[in-house]
Amino acid sequence: MPISEESVREALKQVVDPELFVNVVDLGLVYVVTLAEAEEKTNVEIEMTLTSPACPAGPQIIQQSKDVLGRMEGVGEVSVKLVMLPPWTPDRMTEDARDQLGIF
Repeated sequence: MPISEESVREALKQVVDPELFVNVVDLGLVYVVTLAEAEEKTNVEIEMTLTSPACPAGPQIIQQSKDVLGRMEGVGEVSVKLVMLPPWTPDRMTEDARDQLGIF
């Protein structure tokens, strides 16, 4: 199966914020997915943020994101860039995430 932004985002749903128990995609933490063909593989770079700059789970979330993407068939190099602009707000969450957290 070819690597697409949709398949990358679907795979990242396996990465769950350990404090909120909601995946990083539904939380709106994944901002940009960039794909680059390289020989027989596709390199993946994502730009993501955290719910706060001082999030203690940040290193864990970043490593889990790299691990999940690295296990995808056809993926070569994986890069996760942590960005703080624009700052994350609850407005970025999906309806599913809002329901899980009881935010209406």
